[in-house]
Amino acid sequence: MSAIPFDLHALQAFVAVCEGGSMNEAARKLGVTQSAVSQLIKSLETQSGMLLLDREFRPSRPTAAGRLLLELAQDLLEHAQRVNERLLDASRSEIAQFRLGGVDSFSATVGPAIVRALSKNAREISLWSGLTPMLSEQLQRRELDLAVCTESTVNDSRIEQRLLFSEAFVAVIPKSATVVDGDYRKVFDSLPLMRYTKRSVIGQQIERYLRHIGLDAVRRFEFDATDPLLSLVAWGIGYAVTTPLCLWQSRHCLNDVTVVPLPASQLGRRNFFLLSREGEWTGLADEISAITRQVLEQQISPAIQAVLPTLPKDAFSWK
Repeated sequence: MSAIPFDLHALQAFVAVCEGGSMNEAARKLGVTQSAVSQLIKSLETQSGMLLLDREFRPSRPTAAGRLLLELAQDLLEHAQRVNERLLDASRSEIAQFRLGGVDSFSATVGPAIVRALSKNAREISLWSGLTPMLSEQLQRRELDLAVCTESTVNDSRIEQRLLFSEAFVAVIPKSATVVDGDYRKVFDSLPLMRYTKRSVIGQQIERYLRHIGLDAVRRFEFDATDPLLSLVAWGIGYAVTTPLCLWQSRHCLNDVTVVPLPASQLGRRNFFLLSREGEWTGLADEISAITRQVLEQQISPAIQAVLPTLPKDAFSWK
């Protein structure tokens, strides 16, 4: 990359000298000393390798190169001013342009509502989805401005983490399964468990919870995504342990499954965290938090409860 031949301060001083007719007038206009203006002009000539002012005249006059620079300088300075104004506007609004990442179930369900709510004030919005470890890395590399993750794993004091909400793990069995005297364990024993892969955070979290409640199942089926997992449950092939948001993500399967509440436990909940850099995007983070709660309370939770009445009342929590 070639070096820029001059800086904007020196260019501004040169224009002021040409328009004001003297370095004294330029210094008064710019609010600096005459010697400062003189040094800026000299540095501009040194950087450009050209004589820009003919100092034999009083007041100094621009040379041929100086006249050409003066002709072009105004556009450069006006463009720089527009850039500065856009940066200030973006800083004031905080949402002129932003990149939000989220785990798949969040991006697919709450994400569209966030984009719709913020689209009136944002010029450009990017919504990415992925796994928690990848999203955390993208945030740290500044490829994302904010990220919604399901595990607090970032060991960086510059990254702020706020708890958005939590949801309970639930079991899902085929609607065709026969439950005798409310004993769901017999259904679990008779069907294979459809697991999330261990490489996913939700898969690791569910495995810890299953060990905690003593629900042991032969490892046979594993999936990276919720859709194929719940489709197999809907078809009567097996049962699964998942979350309300994942169920809503694959809501085309809901009419063919039954939700079974599982024992309450701290390990039996999946937490969602909003990550952002300290001192950046604070206002936007507040808006995303408020929108998320509103969407879950007023839209998703009532809708899923209507289809799956056995879903626990504390399926979503903000405590």
